[in-house]
Amino acid sequence: MPERLHLFTIPTHRAFADALAAGLIARFGGDALGLARGTVLVPNNRAKRAIQDAFVRASGGGLLLPRLVAIGDPELDEAVFEAVEDTDPVPPAVDPLQRRMILARLIQESGAQVDAAEAVRLAGELASTLDQLLIEEVQPQALKDLDLGDLSAHWERSLALFEIVLKRWPVELAGLGRVDLAERRTRLLAKVAKRWRDAPPQGFVCAAGIAASAPAIARLLRVVAEMPQGMVVLPGLSTGISEGEWSSLGPHDPDPDPATGRRKRAMETHPQFQLKLLLQRMSVNRSEFADWQGESAPDAIPARSKAIETAMAPPELTKEWSALPESERTLDGVRVLEAATPADEAQGIALALREVLETEGRTAALVTPDRALARRVVAHLARWDIAIDDSAGQALSVLPPGTLLLALAEAAAQDFAPLALLSLLKHPLVQREARLEWLEGARLLDRALRGPRPAPGLSGVDRHLAEQDGRDGGLRRAAQAWWIEARPLLEPLEAVFAAGPQSLPAMLAALRETAQALGGDGLWSRAEGRAAADLLDSLEREAAFGPPLADPASLAPLLRTLMDETAVRPPQGGHPRLAILGLIEARLHNADLMILGGLNEGVWPGLPAPDPWLAPRIRAELELPGLERRIGVSAHDLAGALGAREVLLTRARRDSSAPTIASRFWLRLEALSGGLERAHDLAAWARAIDEPGRHEPAERPEPSPPVADRPKVISVTEVDRLKADPYAFYAKRMLRLAPLDPVDADPSAAWRGTAVHDVLEQWARHDDCRPDKLHERALAMLADERTHPMMRALWQPRLMEAIDWIAQEIAAQSADGRRVLGVEQDGQIQFAGVTLKGKFDRIDRLPDGTLAVVDYKTGQPPSAKAVRAGYSLQLGLLGLIAEEGGFEGISGDARGFEYWSLARKGGSFGYIDSPTSSRKRDPIPAEEFVSIAGGNFHEAVQDWLTGGRAFTAKLVPEYAPYAEYDQLMRRDEWYGRE
Repeated sequence: MPERLHLFTIPTHRAFADALAAGLIARFGGDALGLARGTVLVPNNRAKRAIQDAFVRASGGGLLLPRLVAIGDPELDEAVFEAVEDTDPVPPAVDPLQRRMILARLIQESGAQVDAAEAVRLAGELASTLDQLLIEEVQPQALKDLDLGDLSAHWERSLALFEIVLKRWPVELAGLGRVDLAERRTRLLAKVAKRWRDAPPQGFVCAAGIAASAPAIARLLRVVAEMPQGMVVLPGLSTGISEGEWSSLGPHDPDPDPATGRRKRAMETHPQFQLKLLLQRMSVNRSEFADWQGESAPDAIPARSKAIETAMAPPELTKEWSALPESERTLDGVRVLEAATPADEAQGIALALREVLETEGRTAALVTPDRALARRVVAHLARWDIAIDDSAGQALSVLPPGTLLLALAEAAAQDFAPLALLSLLKHPLVQREARLEWLEGARLLDRALRGPRPAPGLSGVDRHLAEQDGRDGGLRRAAQAWWIEARPLLEPLEAVFAAGPQSLPAMLAALRETAQALGGDGLWSRAEGRAAADLLDSLEREAAFGPPLADPASLAPLLRTLMDETAVRPPQGGHPRLAILGLIEARLHNADLMILGGLNEGVWPGLPAPDPWLAPRIRAELELPGLERRIGVSAHDLAGALGAREVLLTRARRDSSAPTIASRFWLRLEALSGGLERAHDLAAWARAIDEPGRHEPAERPEPSPPVADRPKVISVTEVDRLKADPYAFYAKRMLRLAPLDPVDADPSAAWRGTAVHDVLEQWARHDDCRPDKLHERALAMLADERTHPMMRALWQPRLMEAIDWIAQEIAAQSADGRRVLGVEQDGQIQFAGVTLKGKFDRIDRLPDGTLAVVDYKTGQPPSAKAVRAGYSLQLGLLGLIAEEGGFEGISGDARGFEYWSLARKGGSFGYIDSPTSSRKRDPIPAEEFVSIAGGNFHEAVQDWLTGGRAFTAKLVPEYAPYAEYDQLMRRDEWYGRE
């Protein structure tokens, strides 16, 4: 063993990569090949790039770089360390996806009642737990040796299932001739450590920036530290904190504390815990580390490191902050931006990045675990035509190829329900070569499918389009012509999904072929397209090892699970002086301005991910990393990023759903410093950049078109709208704007009313109002596959009771001499200079020879107050048309005006109400009702149709309840101001 181990640390206030490169050049750059003979071990590929860039900056010219080896690279191989001939190679690693599919099958075969998608999700978490066991070198036998006492039933089931899978998994691996990736890496590092211990390389070996505490890594770093030309350089090891504070971090003696009778827990949330555990496993002391010699331009002042150490102190030591001198509490160069919303936060960050570009050569980086915030910043920078690379990438599930595949799977699983079908057909990658023609057809289909859901499947869409009615028959014919050409593209996928549970490869093949038919070769282009193709290819190949059968409905969630975990990183091509980094990518990276965004609890640090397989007590007994250790790792990431010369911390006070809580790191820095400097300039700029200068609310609209252009035909149902909200009448009749029904809509009151009216019409026309036939027709309507399930389940009981009441009431009235004259008949008359038209639900001949106008209501009839105010006079206007001979075959004086409501009253469904009823407190005389309605109508016509009165918006708001045109009239800008 050498007299002194070669152990170094680079404090957080110094740029790690630049200081490392400067130090190595100073040590070995004198010889032209001195650096090229060496090897630098780094944690991951992103660190390789950061150190390569640092060497380029430090060299000032040409330079032969040392061999850079990322020990976290999944493709790590022994030959990467040095060219050697190996007589005992380590077996290859099992493919991660193949491993996951096998574990999913084992989970199902072990008795877990889960579908394929849930099995794959659980398999991912099981693989993570297995990796932790392998990395920490915990033998499976240790599980059986634990004395756990009583566990809850949930954890007992999970543990039993885990042990079954753990027993069968090695057998599966042996059959494949493979090993786990974590096991392979452990073996490779062990072989390299043994070789280097026996015969050190001729060139130098520097392990730089590696903070992982795995035993295999610790043993390798110990060997490197003992080598004559070996060096271990750790990032941000706290050498200034007291020994008591250092000891309090743990890990502690496994025996219980005599004072409390409990085992003392390690402080895994501390940023130095992982480094302390690494040092313990290396069998080295903190005092053996020396500061690395090598400075760089981006370094901050040395006091920053001390302030960061103090800010991250254990909770019991924070009481000492108030006694510290101000020089140890200030964080010069660190500012904060606290925005109201994530949108404002992203705007402020974008402005800070834009400001950096005003100074030649200055660099900036945004570091955040919040990918939504990163996407917002990218969008804001596009305002200035600035492209910026988000090196953490985006999940494949949110990128176009991924969303198309998910839309396909979801549409097929939902039997091509309208919403899922239209989302698929309108996807931006579908039919890109003939995009405009395709979109025209898809929009026709969109309009034709609006309203309640048609029958399931492609055949249900066929039948819906084939049903022609007066309102949209032409639209459906046009949509049908396009649908005939589009439908064959989806038929193969429907056939596969309709077959029920089957093999995953068969469903994936059908999905791939349909995606190809819809999207063409362009679907698989670009980085995200290639990632989708690779995932489908691998999954189709490895799915044979997974669950033998899968329900088609599970394919979409299965794909989403895998796509969420597939990060697609953009090709480099953004601005060379700006970057967006995730926490892993940001390690060892430095810039003139480091922006740390999303500092809220649950974001940075994130919430600990639960382990569904091993209870926290089991993990502690096995000495596996606690679920909170990620918090300590993110704290170390934050401490490293705080070492930049200029730092901007940002957070939003609320997210999209609720107020947020500031990150514990934010609160610590604020408490230590007594209040960090506010970035008031950025906050002001963020507010000002979209400030219009002055607000000019719209005035209440009062269009007044020429009298000659005004409608001269009006329906009885439009009169109330004309009087209460003339602008809405103007928008509908003159601008010809009509609201569209939602796609896949729940059955609205209007739709229910239409369905009931249709049943009653067919009953009257074809069954002569026979009481026994109405019940059958209502049941047939509810049993029709086109009827919405919600209507069938929730509305059927009340509907059937009300329907039976109607049949009984008509039968009773017929016995008294009242008979039905007509149902659902259109008519019109010339009155007050315009054409008044209407359609009655039913008109009866009363025993005295007069007429009764009946209107069916599925809800409540109009109030007496509305009728007295001159509204809801539809029955009177229909009576006027009848008296004037406007309905063919019907004549006489109208004296009955009845609303037959299907609503509940007095404990039962169905009752009759009339504005002329003597039971009313202030009834309208039946013989005057028609003339009153006609007089009101005449006044309205003289004002707005044959006269020049303006169509004022919301003239009588209490009788204008509908909001279809509120946005058009910009109601919220003027309502209540006048």
